[in-house]
Amino acid sequence: MKILVVAATRAELTGIYTYFGLPEEDFVQTERFDILITGVGMTATAFALGRYLSDNYRLVVNFGIAGCYDYSVPLGTLLQITNDQFSELGAEDKDEFIPIETLGFGKSTYRAINSVADESLQALRKVDGITVNKVHGNKQSIRSIVARLHPVTESMEGAAVFYACAHTGTDCLQVRSISNYVEERNRDSWKIGLALKNLNDWAIEFLTNS
Repeated sequence: MKILVVAATRAELTGIYTYFGLPEEDFVQTERFDILITGVGMTATAFALGRYLSDNYRLVVNFGIAGCYDYSVPLGTLLQITNDQFSELGAEDKDEFIPIETLGFGKSTYRAINSVADESLQALRKVDGITVNKVHGNKQSIRSIVARLHPVTESMEGAAVFYACAHTGTDCLQVRSISNYVEERNRDSWKIGLALKNLNDWAIEFLTNS
C-alpha cells in the first residue's frame, strides 16, 4: 500500500516533482507514493479525493502553504496540523455564529489520525487550523475568527482532506509551511519562496524514508 500526497497546486510541490523526476501532471503514480493535485479550495479537494482515494493507500499526506495567526511563528516554519475545522459551516444569528454541531446537521472539526512514527514529523509543532472559502484579510473578521476558534493556521483545503479520510477510514496527516501572517493583505511581506523550499525539502526526506 502506498502514500497519497495531496496538494492544491503543483507549484506547492515543485521540489518534489523535480527531485523525483516526475511528469508535470495532476495525478502521478510512482512505486512508493502517488501525487494528487486537487485544485484550490475544499470543493475541488473533496471532488478529487472522491475520484482517487481508495483502499490502495495506507496514508494520505496533505502538503501545502498556509497563513498563520501566531506572529511568534517565523515565516517558513513547518507545522503539523492535527485538528482542522470548517470555520464557516453553520449559520449566523445576528452577531452570533451557530456551528453546524449546534444546528444538529453534522460536524465541522476533523482530526489527523495516523500511526506515523517518523522522527521529523514528531518534531514538528502540532497546532489547530481552520479551512476557509475566503482567506481572512479584514481586521474585524480576523478578530472575530480568533475570538471564536483560536486557530493557529488557515488553509483552503485541510479539513476537506481530513473529512474524506475520516469517512474512508484512511490514516492522514497535514504538514503546512507558513508563507504569511493572517492580516490585511500585504504581498510584500509574504515569504512564499522560503515556505515552499522548506516544505519541499522536508517532504522529499519524508517520502524518501517512509
